Amino acid sequence: MFIATASFQYSLQRSETVLRSSGARGEDVGTWCYRHCAPNGAQRVRTKQILRSPVLVRAYKYDGLLHRSWNAELVGQEGSLVILDAKFPDEIVHDLLGTIASGTQSLEYYWLDRWYNVFRFAQPDGTLRNYYCNVNVPASFDGETLSYVDLDLDILVDPDFSYRVLDVEDFERNAKRYGYTEEMQANARQALEELVKMIEGRVFPFTGL
Repeated sequence: MFIATASFQYSLQRSETVLRSSGARGEDVGTWCYRHCAPNGAQRVRTKQILRSPVLVRAYKYDGLLHRSWNAELVGQEGSLVILDAKFPDEIVHDLLGTIASGTQSLEYYWLDRWYNVFRFAQPDGTLRNYYCNVNVPASFDGETLSYVDLDLDILVDPDFSYRVLDVEDFERNAKRYGYTEEMQANARQALEELVKMIEGRVFPFTGL
């Protein structure tokens, strides 16, 4: 089902306390990721055991303008996968997502060689709220700043794994406005199809844990 909606925007501030991810149930996020992050539902991702370190996330539009930015913490990295943890410092009312409570947690999965990222939102008590997927040019990461170019297409995934594809009209409009190449448009559509298959197949990180 295709639904166009305004781009999802928020600002995140770094927490000085150890953040807990949805499903962690008392574990720090790095340990939880080590135990539960599996790319195919079976094989475990052995993320490097690292000290949490601050990361600035910067999302741009195709014209080079900064779209949004927020602070997060690096909690895992292995190969092309970078896992960040952050949380909403303030309550936000969103026209699609409703009220997002202060303290809502965001566990964020970025692949430096894939055309999408996945955010796992959890209520302050750890209950899964939803997943939000962004189609984007593969991210770059220098250890301190993670940057990517947003390509408009998004998928909102509810806790029961029903989902909605968002902002298709924005993608088509901006493809003409900014001159997305044919290759870029093909990669974006392929990324969307891959995300849908991952959601329907409950493939990492859509495990519901």
